[in-house]
Amino acid sequence: MSARARIVGWMLLVVTLALAVSVFATWTLLHARMEERVNAELGNEAEKLGNYIKEAGRTERDVERLLTGHLVVNAPDRHETFFTIVNGKKGRRTYVTPELDLSADDALVARLARATEPYAAWLPTSAGTVRYAVIPVRSGADIGHFVIAVFYEHHAREVDESVRAVAVTAGVALLLAGSAGWWVAGRVLAPVRLVRQAAERINDSSDLTRRLHVPGNDDVAALAATFNRMLDRLERAFAVQRDFVDDAGHELRTPITVIRGHLELMGDDPQDRAETIALVTDELSRMNRIVDDLLTLAKAEQPGFLALDDVELADLTVTVLAKARPLGPRDWRVEEVADASIRADGQRLTQAMMQLIANAVRHTGPGDLVAAGSAVRGAEVVLWVRDSGPGVRAQDRERIFARFVRGGGRTGEGAGLGLAIVRSIAVAHGGRVHVESAGGGGALFVISIPFHNARREPPDDVGDTIEIMLESR
Repeated sequence: MSARARIVGWMLLVVTLALAVSVFATWTLLHARMEERVNAELGNEAEKLGNYIKEAGRTERDVERLLTGHLVVNAPDRHETFFTIVNGKKGRRTYVTPELDLSADDALVARLARATEPYAAWLPTSAGTVRYAVIPVRSGADIGHFVIAVFYEHHAREVDESVRAVAVTAGVALLLAGSAGWWVAGRVLAPVRLVRQAAERINDSSDLTRRLHVPGNDDVAALAATFNRMLDRLERAFAVQRDFVDDAGHELRTPITVIRGHLELMGDDPQDRAETIALVTDELSRMNRIVDDLLTLAKAEQPGFLALDDVELADLTVTVLAKARPLGPRDWRVEEVADASIRADGQRLTQAMMQLIANAVRHTGPGDLVAAGSAVRGAEVVLWVRDSGPGVRAQDRERIFARFVRGGGRTGEGAGLGLAIVRSIAVAHGGRVHVESAGGGGALFVISIPFHNARREPPDDVGDTIEIMLESR
């Protein structure tokens, strides 16, 4: 027998035993829980009968009417039936036709009519095992019995069918596992050959998309994984460079064309020259801003993008909003500050918050609300900026974080790189950024960062809210 066959044989044996134990344990557990549910159902029906008698018995003393009234208002569940016995004789049965009419068995009715205390028992019938409970009800000289019967066999059959389906599924999974195991075993026993074949595909054409695929945890697999990570870094570096060149060429072509056209058409008139110089200067400023933003996005893909240090969230939140006040006469507010210290890049987080605040200012008017805050929520640190502007349409809430995307239901100037920078900063910290509707209208931009970056645990009062009103300029 080959090594491949031995490996697969032992694997199938272990998996078969595990599945057999699992299926049997599942069958046993489901039957035990089913019996508990049936007993609980009997108790529940007895309790409902007691409550009905307590209420209706204040005005009705006739046992037969009491029991009949309860049958009218209380319908049985699936595979259940109710019937009554009055003064030793068969009474009424629920209108739902049961699997077997137990009230038609005179011997059973006579035996149940002798009960003086409530009890539950098992009853073998032609419809399978039945779990029943009989509850005596007395009123003066009259005595009645309310019988609750659950056709246990039907419930058990459903459980058996479910377990049978699980067993069939497990058998199919076992066959699939055997096939997969046969294939994996063949690959595990030939790692050197696979490494050589995969390495040969990475030729002098600088095709960095190919990877080594070696299963297992041995030294050869570890070497292949290390080589793959190196290729990942190289491919990412080339992709960043390519994106930068493409984006720069795409976005700078328009302002260059505008500048060239106006310079070629500029005349000798002083006013015309002044207007052309002002326009060219504005376009050059816009080009400089685009280049700076593109460089920031390119650096975001590099390992040294973040300079981690201790960052006090309370200081960061208040300082950012204080810096933003000159941007415009708004209703500036700090909604909440987190009294916690995290391990992060304070300058990058400040840059991201300022981008979000500048975005909020562009989409609000004088006196409108622009608020910021920070908090620790479970395993995350959240920073947010909220405004009372027009908000962001639901279909644009993902799209606006892409490069060179403008609009989204909110008009404004810019190259469409600000929110992309915010996302890059959040992702570099291992977090994310999203936008949602703010209460009362407007937009709420939220940056979430994993809290495991913190150097110390937050205090118990971290959830306290501090409301700080900043005067509008």
